Amino acid sequence: MPLPPFHLAFPVHDLAAARAFYGGVLGCPEGRSSDAWIDFDLLGHQIVAHLVPGCDAASARAATNPVDGDDVPAAHFGLVLAWDEWPRWVERLRAAHVHFLIEPHIRFRGQPGEQATLFITDPSGNALEFKSFRDPTRLFAK
Repeated sequence: MPLPPFHLAFPVHDLAAARAFYGGVLGCPEGRSSDAWIDFDLLGHQIVAHLVPGCDAASARAATNPVDGDDVPAAHFGLVLAWDEWPRWVERLRAAHVHFLIEPHIRFRGQPGEQATLFITDPSGNALEFKSFRDPTRLFAK
C-alpha cells in the first residue's frame, strides 16, 4: 500500500523567492496559490509556503541537536529518497549553487540507521533535509 502524501505549511518572508527556490531549484510543480500562499508538489507531498512578512525562520533554526557529529536544526523537514536518487539531488543542488547547511555525507556509517544526508535552507531560512537509506527497511531501525 503506498504511503499517503503529507501536508506541511511553513512561513516564508518572500513568495517570489519561495517560488524560485521550490519551483525552480527543487523542481516542485506549483499548485494553487494566492497573494498569501503557494502550494507546491514535493514528490507527491503538498507543502505550502505561507507569506509571513518579517518572519525569521533562521531564528527557529538556531535550536539544534547533536546527531552523529553534526548540529542538526531541530526544526526541519524534507524527504527520504531512494539510494540511487539521492546523488542526483546532491548534483542538482550543487549545480544551482545552493549552500549546504550540512554537507552531503554518510551518517551512522556501519550502524543499523546508516544513511546519506544533507541539509540546506530555503531563502526564508527554513531547514530541509534530504536523506536516503541504502536499505530502506532500516528507516526506523534501532
